[in-house]
Amino acid sequence: MPRSILTAVATCALLLAASLNLCAQTPSKSVSRVFPQQFGHFNATAPAAPASNPAGTATDTLETSEAGLLQRMARTYSDGKNDVTLTIAEFRDPTGAYEAYTADLNPDMNASTAGPISAVDGDRLMFELGSFLVQISGSKNIGEADLQSLIKDLRAQADTAPLPPVRAYLPGKDLIDGTQRYAQGAAGFANTVNSLGHPELSAISNDLGFATGAEPEVMAAQYASGQNRAVLLLIAYPNPQLAEQHLRHLWGVVPGGSAGGVIERKASLLSLVIAPSSGAYAARLRQSINYDTQITWNEPSTTATDPPITSTIVKIFIGTGVFMLVAVVLGVAFGGVRILTKKFFPGKVFDRPEEMDVLQLGLSGKRIDSRDFY
Repeated sequence: MPRSILTAVATCALLLAASLNLCAQTPSKSVSRVFPQQFGHFNATAPAAPASNPAGTATDTLETSEAGLLQRMARTYSDGKNDVTLTIAEFRDPTGAYEAYTADLNPDMNASTAGPISAVDGDRLMFELGSFLVQISGSKNIGEADLQSLIKDLRAQADTAPLPPVRAYLPGKDLIDGTQRYAQGAAGFANTVNSLGHPELSAISNDLGFATGAEPEVMAAQYASGQNRAVLLLIAYPNPQLAEQHLRHLWGVVPGGSAGGVIERKASLLSLVIAPSSGAYAARLRQSINYDTQITWNEPSTTATDPPITSTIVKIFIGTGVFMLVAVVLGVAFGGVRILTKKFFPGKVFDRPEEMDVLQLGLSGKRIDSRDFY
């Protein structure tokens, strides 16, 4: 093959590989499409532009390597008197957005009217909508009607996939709001234990199975009631077999182990109570976990019911009558065929004399001839 043809083929292959790599790295759509031109009394004053995390850069590695951050952009709005900055981060899925949301929480935040997964810290409002993590700087300048108008616009474009079920397992009683942390990987777990004041537990990350494909999900939070204090760590696995396997690994690496009673398994969920003020408080926390096992039976089944007694009796009589009718019909048919055969073919089919014989007792000297009877 000529050298020029080989060179052309190689060049085309390189260009194709580069284009495929570029397509793989570039999001299919820019997050700028989500920003409304106007919501409530607020109108955009500039186009959306790339932005950094308003909460700081402490979770940048977590967001990009594990939570699946695709793009973060910001846009400024004004109602003529006040300006607000809307920042939207789009993640690979709602699970990643929720992980980033919990990583930015702190106990000084308060609940807001933006939704169940929202928090406000001074003048900064943060809430999660599907795969979007939304933050508003200058939120005090936004009225409730304007805020709900914005949320309605964003929800129409949000991913509706469900959030991780493990988030609902945490007990609500004694929970220190703002300390909730969710992790789906090693980076999220390290951020979780560090923010909850137990960085020494980062060493058990490998024993949880993040790197081996066990796919654990971690949910944790701080709890307090009077003098009682504890951190509750929940680890959910896809099935009970994986949970039991990793429980045995954790017994040898978690302080207290199974002998201390601080780590237990219930079906696919492991619960670890860290630094409880008392054993009784640890037991109370574990008993408050909102987790119930469910067994699903996929085999087809039917419900057996006894028929009414009157129906059974009627069927018995009908069946008996059918058998009697069949017996009569067969008897008449057999007898009729025999009579007709003997009438039209006497001594040829039935009762042929050469095949008939009469048993004799020999009481008299006269021999009986069977042909005398036919």
